[in-house]
Amino acid sequence: MIRIDEVWLAVDPLDMRAGFDTALARVVTVFGAAHPHHAYLFANRQANRLNVLVRDGIGIWLAARQLNLGRFVWPHAGSEPKHHGLT
Repeated sequence: MIRIDEVWLAVDPLDMRAGFDTALARVVTVFGAAHPHHAYLFANRQANRLNVLVRDGIGIWLAARQLNLGRFVWPHAGSEPKHHGLT
């Protein structure tokens, strides 16, 4: 199990063709650093794909989810980054 203490939403869309390096660079640009046990969520412009980058203290995980129907409810671009502490 991967421990996640905090979750951050990046409101600006991410090109889902982006790989690990691009997603990590976006985390550092938007949030300042990839902190251990934090999850960083990104959606594409249509909000039907989601990437999750997690730093587990040892390495980095990048997971993706695509919806065949519907879309994720996502804040509008230009909003402040969203944060939710889980503890």
